[in-house]
Amino acid sequence: MSKRLDYNQIAPAGAKALGGVYGYVTQSGLPSVLVDLVYLRISQINNCAYCLDMHTRDLLKKGVKIEKLALVQAWAEAGDLFDARERAALAWAETVTRVAETGAPDEAYQAARAVFEERELVDLTIAIGLMNVYNRMAISFRNTPQAAVAKAA
Repeated sequence: MSKRLDYNQIAPAGAKALGGVYGYVTQSGLPSVLVDLVYLRISQINNCAYCLDMHTRDLLKKGVKIEKLALVQAWAEAGDLFDARERAALAWAETVTRVAETGAPDEAYQAARAVFEERELVDLTIAIGLMNVYNRMAISFRNTPQAAVAKAA
C-alpha cells in the first residue's frame, strides 16, 4: 500500500491547526502515558497501522511494559494491570470513538466522571476526537507506519 498524498504539505494550515489541538492536549495536565494509552486504543478500534506503530513506540519509550501494551485491546479483562483512571479513560475512549453506535450513554459518562474532574473529561474528550481525526487522515491518505518504512529501507 503506497501513500496517496502528503496532507501536511498540501494543507499545512490544517495540519498546523491539528498540531495546535495536540499541543493543547499535551499541556492539559492529563498524564502523557494515559493519553498515549487512549491514542493506542482508539487506533486499535480504527485499525490505523500508522498510529498503532507510533503510539506503541511512544509508550515503550516512556517505559510502559510490553505486557501492558499487549493487553490494551483487552484492558477490561486485564485485572488491575490498568489503574482506575486508565480503565475509565479507555472505556470513555471506546464509547466516544464509537459514538454512532453507543450514543455515549449516561452510564459511560457517569463512570468517567467518577474519576475525572470536569476539565479533565473535556480535555480527554478533545484528545479522543483529535486521535480519531488523525486516524482518519492517516488511513485515508495511507501514511506508512515507521516499521514498514524501516523494513523497506
